[in-house]
Amino acid sequence: MKTYAELLKVRGVTRVVLSQLLARFPHGMLSIAFLIHVERIHNSYAAAGLVVGAISLGEAIAGPISSRLMSRWGMRPLLSVMAVVAVVLFSAMAIIPFSVPVMILLGFIAGCSYPPIQPAVRTIYPKLVPNRLLTPLFSLDATAQEIIWIVGPVLTTFVAVQFGSTEAILTAMAFLAVGGAWFITSPSVGQVRIPPSKRRLGGVLTRSPVIISMTLGLTLVATFSAVEAGIIGLYGKEGPEAGWILAIYALGSLVGGLAWGHREIAPWSLTRRLVVITAGLVAASFSSDFWWLSLTLFISGLGVAPALTVLFANISATMKFSETAESYAWIGTGQLIGVGVGAAVAGFCIDHFGAPSAIVAATGFAVITVLGAVVAYKWSPDLRGTTGVPLPDTGPLETIS
Repeated sequence: MKTYAELLKVRGVTRVVLSQLLARFPHGMLSIAFLIHVERIHNSYAAAGLVVGAISLGEAIAGPISSRLMSRWGMRPLLSVMAVVAVVLFSAMAIIPFSVPVMILLGFIAGCSYPPIQPAVRTIYPKLVPNRLLTPLFSLDATAQEIIWIVGPVLTTFVAVQFGSTEAILTAMAFLAVGGAWFITSPSVGQVRIPPSKRRLGGVLTRSPVIISMTLGLTLVATFSAVEAGIIGLYGKEGPEAGWILAIYALGSLVGGLAWGHREIAPWSLTRRLVVITAGLVAASFSSDFWWLSLTLFISGLGVAPALTVLFANISATMKFSETAESYAWIGTGQLIGVGVGAAVAGFCIDHFGAPSAIVAATGFAVITVLGAVVAYKWSPDLRGTTGVPLPDTGPLETIS
């Protein structure tokens, strides 16, 4: 905790962390809101899963391209335009009762326009703090984002139940508008310049840390997405229970991140943390009781933030600074595809086999992730004793003073 307190005393850190957290808050709200919204309009979880999948696919495809454009156009202009377009499109989808095909199309376009806040902020971090504080900063970021998943589901289900799913989506857009403006106007966003990468688009995918973090991030986030859909399928129509269970799941991640996320990262660290996630989900598959799901998902959540810390730290420590934004974007692409895959598979399972089957599907995704980590062990970097700072590019780089 002393390390985290020292971090927050560094000039600019608190504003960047809090503002990007608000701007990314819709990630903890939109999938639940659209699952409820589309299901209420069209009476189909499968259709709702397809809409959520289209939103995620759009963001996944656009992420690497928009992150690459930040080096050409600058962070501030690009993020500003994309944020405005995203708010307009998502708000239209909330207000107007479009058909399923139109919702899927608009969801894809809206996903493409969602600003790449996560790649931007993780590119800023190495220029914001001393080298020795970089790994703790990544841990703090991965841990703090669990606030999104603690408050987001509860807030979304509360607003959807008390006022309506349209209002839940518009609430998410309010977070994007306010948080995005606060982050975009931060001095750090204007001061950091990303040098153009010498690789072609997608060239970073030849590096094993990017491939590992992207593919395992896909199956890991598919796990979370399937859990979310399953809990919504079980409790979403009856009251706030779904939001509370998902909040407890995220609370476990918050606790795990604060307790273990700052530890040095070895090649086997990811596998160990994934085993915790999987063990909790295996137990959760045996009962749909509220308290049992709350307990087992809390245990599963203990490994979430520490596992995500590994995925992002592996990039920071092994890639050149000019390549980090695109690398983080590809990881984000994998995770967003995972959201879509998890939601689509879970939606199909719910419609055909019942809501509890979505938790079983989530467990399957978790097992696949553990097996993937075991296979990737020998290509995983050993970060013990390193600073985690990106490799330098040739030529001068601007830093925050």
